[in-house]
Amino acid sequence: MNRIKKGPPLSESENPSGFPGNGYNGSTLAIRGVLFSLIWWALTDGDTSSWWIGAPAVVLSVMASMALIPPVPLVWSAWLRFAPFFFIRSLMGGVDVAWRALHPRLPIAPDLIEYPLNLPPGLAQVVMINMVSLLPGTLSAELDQRVLKVHVLDSRNDFKSELVAIEQHVARMFGLSGNVNGGGN
Repeated sequence: MNRIKKGPPLSESENPSGFPGNGYNGSTLAIRGVLFSLIWWALTDGDTSSWWIGAPAVVLSVMASMALIPPVPLVWSAWLRFAPFFFIRSLMGGVDVAWRALHPRLPIAPDLIEYPLNLPPGLAQVVMINMVSLLPGTLSAELDQRVLKVHVLDSRNDFKSELVAIEQHVARMFGLSGNVNGGGN
C-alpha cells in the first residue's frame, strides 16, 4: 500500500495561519466554508431544516478540500476581467456554431490540434483545460505531458490565438503572468 509522504512542517514565516504544517490562513478557510455553504444552500433550495446534515457536510468538505487542494494565489481582479472575455467569446462561439449547424452546406473542417501549455501543472492547468472545453467549437480531448490536444470544429479558424488568450487570462487569474507567454515554444 502506497502512502503519501508529508514534507517538513513550514516555518512560522511560511505558515502564517498558525495551523501546523499546512500553509492555510483564516481567509482560505472562510472562503471555502462560505463556498461549500452556498453549494449546500443551492442543492437544498435554501431549506433551513436541511442544515442538521448540511453543517457537518460543509465542515467535512472544508477539511477534505484542505487536505486535497493546496492553497493557490488568486488574483480576483483578473477573474473579474476574465468574466466578460469568457462571456463574449462564448456568445460569439455559440452564434458561430448555430450558423454552421443551420447552414445548408454545414461548413465545418474538424481537426485535432496540439497546443503546448506553459501553465504549471495543477489547478491553473485544470481551469485552462475546462475553459477551453466550455467555449463552443472547441473541446479539450487529451493532456499529454504539457501538450493539450484540442478538438476544433473548423481548423481553418485561428484557434491558436484564442488558446493563447485564454492561457494568458488564466495565468493572470493565478498570478502567473510572468511565467506564461502563451503557445509553448
